[in-house]
Amino acid sequence: MVSIDHVAYRILTYIPYVLVLIDLRFEGVKCTRDGSTVESHLEMGKKLLAAGQLADALSHFHAAVDGDPKNYIAYYRRATVYLAMGKSKSALPDLSRVIELKPDFTSARLQRGNILLKQGRLDEAESDFKKVLKSKSSAKEEEEAERLLTKSDEIQRLVTQAHHSFNSKDYVTAAIQLDAIIETCVWDVTSRELRAECFIQMDEMGKAISDLKATSKLKSDNTQAFYTLSTIYYTLGDHEMSLSEVRECLKLDPDHKQCYSHYKQVKKLNKQIQSAEELIQEQRYEDAVNKFEAVMKTEPNVHHYTHLAKQRICHALAQGQETSRALSVCSEVLKSDPENVNALKDRAEAYIQDEQYEEAINDYETAGQHSENDRQIKEGLEKAKRLLKQSQKRDYYKILGVKRTAQKKEIVKAYRRLAMQWHPDNFQDAEDKKKAEKKFIDIAQAKEVLTDPEMRTKFDQGEDPMDPESQQGGHHHHQHFHQQGFNPFGSGPFNFKFNYN
Repeated sequence: MVSIDHVAYRILTYIPYVLVLIDLRFEGVKCTRDGSTVESHLEMGKKLLAAGQLADALSHFHAAVDGDPKNYIAYYRRATVYLAMGKSKSALPDLSRVIELKPDFTSARLQRGNILLKQGRLDEAESDFKKVLKSKSSAKEEEEAERLLTKSDEIQRLVTQAHHSFNSKDYVTAAIQLDAIIETCVWDVTSRELRAECFIQMDEMGKAISDLKATSKLKSDNTQAFYTLSTIYYTLGDHEMSLSEVRECLKLDPDHKQCYSHYKQVKKLNKQIQSAEELIQEQRYEDAVNKFEAVMKTEPNVHHYTHLAKQRICHALAQGQETSRALSVCSEVLKSDPENVNALKDRAEAYIQDEQYEEAINDYETAGQHSENDRQIKEGLEKAKRLLKQSQKRDYYKILGVKRTAQKKEIVKAYRRLAMQWHPDNFQDAEDKKKAEKKFIDIAQAKEVLTDPEMRTKFDQGEDPMDPESQQGGHHHHQHFHQQGFNPFGSGPFNFKFNYN
C-alpha cells in the first residue's frame, strides 16, 4: 500500500516540469519533429544562410515551416534562400504566404512585386508596389517601390508598342522594343516567345533558339517551345538536335499530334543518314550512294539535306573511284558552295584518278585557303604535285595506255599488244627501227614497274624506279632490267624473247 506522503512527493517532483511546459506553451515556443524548437531552426538557418550554405539553410527553414505553418518569418527566410538559389518560382508562393499571414510586411510585398515584374506580370506587380507606398514602410522601401512602379509603367507602354510593331510586321523594331522589355522582365515567357517569332521572321535562327530554350525552362509543359525548336533545327540541317527536341515534346505529351508527326519524319531521315555514313565507313560506297539518294527523296524541300546528301555522294564516288560521276557530283556541290572544303578535297582526289593533276592542285590549294591546318589537304597537294611532275617526264601508265587503277592482268594484256606492235623486227627503215627500239624499251620498262608491287608503289608516290638518279633502289632495278635481257639491242641481230610473266 502506497503512503500519502509518497504520493505527495511524486506530485511535488513533477510540478517543475509541468510549470516549464505551461511556460513554453504560453510563450509560443513550438517544437519540430526532431524535438528542436522552431526558433532554433530559424537561428541555425539564418547562420547557414549568412555563411552561404544554402542547401543546409533551406533544410532548417523547411523544418521551421513544418513546425509552425503560421510563422511568417519561417516562410520569409525560406523565400530568401530560394531567391539566393535562383529559384524564383519556389520563392513566390512563400512570399504570398508571408503577405497572407502579415499583410503589412512591406519587405515581402516589395520582393514579390519585383519577382512579378521580372515575370512580366505587370498589373500584379504594380498592385504590390502601390500597396507598399500606402503602407508604413521605410524611406528606402518607398524609394524602391516608386522606382519599380515607374519602371513597370514604362514597360507597359513598351509592351503595347512591341505588339503594334509585330502586328505591323515590323519585326526589327518589335525585337528592339522586346529587348528593352526583357532586360527588366527576364523571366517573361510571353515577351521571349514573341521575340523568338521576330527572330524567326528575320531569319536569325540562333537568337530564336536561345529565347525558345529559355521559355522551355521558364514555362512548365511547354510543348510548343520544344516543337518549334525541333522544326528550327530541322530546317537548319541539324537532324540530331531536331530529334532530341521533339522527343522532349513527346515526353510531356505523347499524344501531341504535331510533335508525333514531325518525330516520324525526323527519325526516318536521321536513320537513313546514319545508315549511309556507316556504309561509307564499311567502304560500301555504291550502297552509301543509294542510301543518300533515298535521303533526298525523304526530304526534297530542305536545301541542307539535299546539299549534305550530294556532298557525301561526291565523297563516296571519289573513294569508290567512280571518277566521272564523282567529278560531276562534286562540281555540282561546289557550284552552290564554292568554299566547301570536303567537296574540294574529294574532287581533287577524283581529278588525280583522272590524271588531271593541275586541276587537282587548284582544288587542294583552294581548300587550303579555307582550312590551313588540314593534314589531308597538305598530303594530297604534295601527291598531286609529284604526279604532275612525274607525268611531265615518263608515265608508265600512259605508255601502256592503262588507268592508274588497272589490275596486273590488264597491264600484261596491254603490254603484249603494244610489244607486238612496236617490236623492232616489224620495221625495215633504219630511222623507224631506232624509234621502235626506244618505244619497245619504254613498253618493257612500264610492264616491269607496274607488275612489281614494290616498284609500282614507289612510282605512285612520285619516284621513278627506272631512273638511276631517282634513288639507289631505282638504280638497282634499272640495272636488273638490262641484265635480264629486256634490252636486246646491244649488238648483233635482234634476238628478243617476250617476257609475258
